[in-house]
Amino acid sequence: MDAEALRDPEKIGDSGSTGVSLFSALGARLQGDLASWQNLRIHDLLFAQRDAAVYVLFFLAGASLALVLWRSAARRRPGRDQVALPAIVMAPAASPVSVVRHGAWILFLAGLPFFALALAGPYTAFAEQQVSYPGRRIALMIDASSSMMAPFNATRLKTPNAPSRALFFTTVAAAETFIRQRMDGKYRDLIALIEFGDEAYVITPFTNDYSNILLSTSLIGDWTEFQKFPDQGTTIGKAIEESINLFKAFDFLDAAGNAMVIFSDGQDTQVSVGGKTVTDVLADASATKIPVYFIRCGLNRQLGDIIPDAIWKPAVESTGGRFYAAANEQDVLRAIDDIDERSVGKVEIKQYALQQPQFAPFALIAAGLWVLALALKVAVPYFGKFP
Repeated sequence: MDAEALRDPEKIGDSGSTGVSLFSALGARLQGDLASWQNLRIHDLLFAQRDAAVYVLFFLAGASLALVLWRSAARRRPGRDQVALPAIVMAPAASPVSVVRHGAWILFLAGLPFFALALAGPYTAFAEQQVSYPGRRIALMIDASSSMMAPFNATRLKTPNAPSRALFFTTVAAAETFIRQRMDGKYRDLIALIEFGDEAYVITPFTNDYSNILLSTSLIGDWTEFQKFPDQGTTIGKAIEESINLFKAFDFLDAAGNAMVIFSDGQDTQVSVGGKTVTDVLADASATKIPVYFIRCGLNRQLGDIIPDAIWKPAVESTGGRFYAAANEQDVLRAIDDIDERSVGKVEIKQYALQQPQFAPFALIAAGLWVLALALKVAVPYFGKFP
């Protein structure tokens, strides 16, 4: 830690949080890789460096044989390692557990096949796979109507370069917080982003590219872009309809593991959208078991303080989701945590691969076995017999 960090305690905290974030990211990456490796099949692999791996194995085998022969010859020198014993002394019987002393050597040998596979450069050619990951398909909806310019005090949920503490920028920051929370967990969600006012617009369709989703979120949170948004009214039903249509377009509607998350001030008293009531709009979500989570934000406005609460709360909860009346920043953060906890499960998707390298799992297993063998050799005297 440098002198500047010691002088500034806040930087110490930032350094610690950076380390924690790094470990969280590594853990999430490892969990994602493990999920991918579970779907890996040996018979699907091709090897780019097959000959090189064979040559290396022959070299190692030859070097090992030469070393054994050299050591055997060295041991036969008279008077070097030999002790004369009376003929009446019989050789002790070998213990059945004596092979355990060779545990380090066995682990080393066990790692060789995995090392050879990794060295051969395994990869998968273009293929279609049906794979499953922990996570959900989540449609995020952000209200960009003019009523979202109402003030909302927030210290953590802030958008960079926001011109004011308007509710809109708070909800954009809340959506980013939710996405990052999913990134830091074990999930590999498919997330779509929808912005709505009188009409709803798909900003980003379903993707597991979190960086793309975060970029889209930051773009709609830009003040210049907000001023260009054409629809200033609030029709939440339009956003829900657009989300359901998006699920249909990707053929996800009848699949398990879907969810909708709405960030809005809830200032929508329209009980019909295109001739449909709110209940009708949510009927598809209820029928296909898509829970809707609605975070209704309003400074110091508790549940029931605005008329639409009585309309949306029962309609939303009929889908198996929840309605959150967020009167302050802490309410928003608690709602995000609750949605994150509730959004468990797995998604099944079709994955396409074109010459995707697959050496990592084999190299990791070989390295793990060799590190364990070395640890046994160095740290445990009982395993000291390591040829």
